[in-house]
Amino acid sequence: MRDLPSGTVTFLFTDIEGSTKRWEQYQAAMKVNLARHDELLRSIIEAHGGYVFKTIGDAFCAAFATPAQALDATLQIQRALSVEDWGEAGQLRVRAALHTGAAEERDGDYFGPPVNRVARLLSAGYGEQILLSLATQELVRDALSPDVSLLDLGEHRLKDLQRPERIYQVLAPDLPDNFPPIKTLDSRPNNLPLERSPIIGRAKELAAAQSLLLRDDTAILTFIGPGGTGKTRLALQVAADLADRFKDGVFLVPLAPISDPELVVSTIAQTLGVREIPGKEIADSLKDYLRDKEMLLVLDNFEQVLSAAPKVAELLAGSARLKIMATSREALHLRGEKEFPVPPLSLPDPKHLPPIEMLTQYESVALFVQRALDVKPGFQVTNENAPAVAEICYRLDGIPLAIELAAARVKLLPPQAMLARLTSRLKLLTGGASDMPARQQTLRNAIAWSYDLLNEQDKILFRRIAVFVGGSMLEAVEVVCNPDGALEVDTLDEVASLTDKSLLRQVELENQEDEPRFAMLEMIREYALERLEESEDAEFVREQHAGYYLGLVHEADACLRGPEHLIWLKRLEVEHDNLRAALRWTIDMGKTDEALRLTGGLWWFWFTHGYLTEGRRWLQEALVQSGVDVKTPERVKALYACGNLALHLGDYEAAQELYEQSLAIAQELGDKSGIANSLNGQGFLAGPRGDYELKRSLHKQALHMFRETGDKPGVATSLRYLADAEAFIGDYESTKALYEESLSIFRQLKDKQGIARVLLSLGILADNHGDYTGARSLYQESLELSRELGDKLRIAYSMGNLGNVALEQGDYESAGPLFSESLKMLQELGDRYTCAAYLAGLAGVANAQGQPERAVRLLASVETLLDSIGAQMDPSNRARNDHSLAAAHAHFDETTFHTLWKEGEAMTIEQIISYAIEQI
Repeated sequence: MRDLPSGTVTFLFTDIEGSTKRWEQYQAAMKVNLARHDELLRSIIEAHGGYVFKTIGDAFCAAFATPAQALDATLQIQRALSVEDWGEAGQLRVRAALHTGAAEERDGDYFGPPVNRVARLLSAGYGEQILLSLATQELVRDALSPDVSLLDLGEHRLKDLQRPERIYQVLAPDLPDNFPPIKTLDSRPNNLPLERSPIIGRAKELAAAQSLLLRDDTAILTFIGPGGTGKTRLALQVAADLADRFKDGVFLVPLAPISDPELVVSTIAQTLGVREIPGKEIADSLKDYLRDKEMLLVLDNFEQVLSAAPKVAELLAGSARLKIMATSREALHLRGEKEFPVPPLSLPDPKHLPPIEMLTQYESVALFVQRALDVKPGFQVTNENAPAVAEICYRLDGIPLAIELAAARVKLLPPQAMLARLTSRLKLLTGGASDMPARQQTLRNAIAWSYDLLNEQDKILFRRIAVFVGGSMLEAVEVVCNPDGALEVDTLDEVASLTDKSLLRQVELENQEDEPRFAMLEMIREYALERLEESEDAEFVREQHAGYYLGLVHEADACLRGPEHLIWLKRLEVEHDNLRAALRWTIDMGKTDEALRLTGGLWWFWFTHGYLTEGRRWLQEALVQSGVDVKTPERVKALYACGNLALHLGDYEAAQELYEQSLAIAQELGDKSGIANSLNGQGFLAGPRGDYELKRSLHKQALHMFRETGDKPGVATSLRYLADAEAFIGDYESTKALYEESLSIFRQLKDKQGIARVLLSLGILADNHGDYTGARSLYQESLELSRELGDKLRIAYSMGNLGNVALEQGDYESAGPLFSESLKMLQELGDRYTCAAYLAGLAGVANAQGQPERAVRLLASVETLLDSIGAQMDPSNRARNDHSLAAAHAHFDETTFHTLWKEGEAMTIEQIISYAIEQI
């Protein structure tokens, strides 16, 4: 055999697009064509110094010593194929990909990350297209012939889930250059995580799982196996490989952090961005959202919420094109479910080992070697350690997690010494309960073995970190697990030690400059929790955990309406599972004050991020536990917060009662801040009920209280609420002065959210008084600020009000899309009250565009919508509504008008919104 390219190698991979269908239609012709294809490719590759090291069907895998040789060969291949006469089967369209990197050559074959990467790069392309990686582009760009150039297609995530790759397309005058967007993870909506290393082996399982999932009779594919078998990794790879088959995207829904089956639907909804709508179950909103979606959901770690399986069945029943993959330790037992038991990795027989160069053909050994290289570069399987490596993999039953834990110890122990310890430990430990699966007992033993190898300080920190749900920042580990340095160790060093041993993992963060976050794999955390509960630390650590997150909420509460509110909302979202755990512990332990402070401090986060029902449930539970006899500022705030969530969920009666209770206790305590908040709540509630005099009176009282206490944010907010009331009553000068005073205070406070809201209100004031130029300018300024802040509600309001201005000025082409976009956002956010105003605006557009039937139906739906939440439209929008109604009514006799009206009244909110925007 001639010398093969070695060291840094350029790989060329090719295959024929659509060859399976051609074989079915033209079997005889394709047999001839494939022979000619193979002859052409092999001769051209070898003529350019390349080496064909593998062919799989019609796919060619070749290696070149230089990238220039590889590119020249690829161009000649495409040119030769394009001029060949392929007969009745038609033109053979071959796609090609090139990537350069250091790979290992063994026995005429190549191994390593570059081989995986070029394979993934090839899967992104189309027939007759040539794709290059950044590594290859950098080596050939300065030596291209004059007629060849490279098109930068940008950075893309390839389907191996590793780091993104910058991809280039080769352009030549005699080759096609117009292709669809390349097929990468970026081509479809997804939230699939980045993985640091490619999946090892599993080719057979991947192919089988993909084939099974795509069958018409498969609604849900459940990967089944004990913890640590690689169910999640396999499911994620299948999702990535099939991303381009689901036009509405593939989404991972992690269920490990939750144990309450009631939270499964809301967790799916939150992942997909489906918001709660007042008066409607979140499950119904999710079904409506998924009804026409061609989507794949990956429900990870379903075993702890199995009783939620019927709810998943309902989602599938309501969507013909939805498919689900689940990972679980047992089946969900649903109609249309296909079970996919995840086998262990392939294993060598320690008693009959193959030649050493063939050992890594076994997936378990390949995984061990790869993970060993991660911690000890240069690690090799040798004649001396090969039997030990094979025995370790064999004794760990090919379980990926167990193998990874063992391989991480190579940094300290050679495989021979590791095997001696592992063998001894397995003899001593019996694992879990006798009715647990054998492999699960083996995995438990592997984790226990790793735990026993820790020093005492590592052990203490390991079990204490288990208190965190979904991971934690380093600061939290220090405060909760090592308060005041009681362990007399450097927490960072200890965390690094546990991370090196694969008992902790560092979570990838969007901003690489942020402080690192650490988490345990769930199986490891389960074991660590057992050790924690057996220790004397459990109660102390849980109390520290609750105390830390109570402090975090207290700090966030002071910042949630200031210039840093986005930072804090994001942090609370990241820590939400820990906050839930802290809440659960404080409530279960009867720590009433702490539970009330936590829930009262979190309500604005729950409101802003759409956890209205869950937040209300936590508040109600804390309030019930505290009892009606408890009269503290914390209860005052929690009652007020619960009232706010009830109000925005459309439960006005409950909101009124909660505000009244909050006010009564606040008055008894002399809590002026609590009194003012409760008064503002009742005033806010009076608006939709149409009692503007009461609204004005209540906000005036709240304003007086906030002025007395020197609470500037409260003063600014009350001024805006009071101005709203004055605007409804019609006092223009008073209204404008109040808004401007509110705006001045918000500017002093550098509260961009407050500024954006007052600008919006000033825009409405100008709009209602015919100053459309001024209104548009104010709305635009508010819109820009709201977009900067990510305030979706204010974005929707600004766009809808810009629609009103366009409508008033006769610009119907602009008004329609503005109303439409606003309504889409408001439906997602659950704000039915404001939806009514912009539906009335769309009715005005329909009238102006000669669609009176449409206008009547929309106006009827407005009244139905308002009646459903017990609200009245404010005077300015009511005037627009009545004008549109009169204009539409004039086109019909009474019978026709009432028929159209009844049709509008009969529509659901989803039907209303769909009907409203379908012709925009």
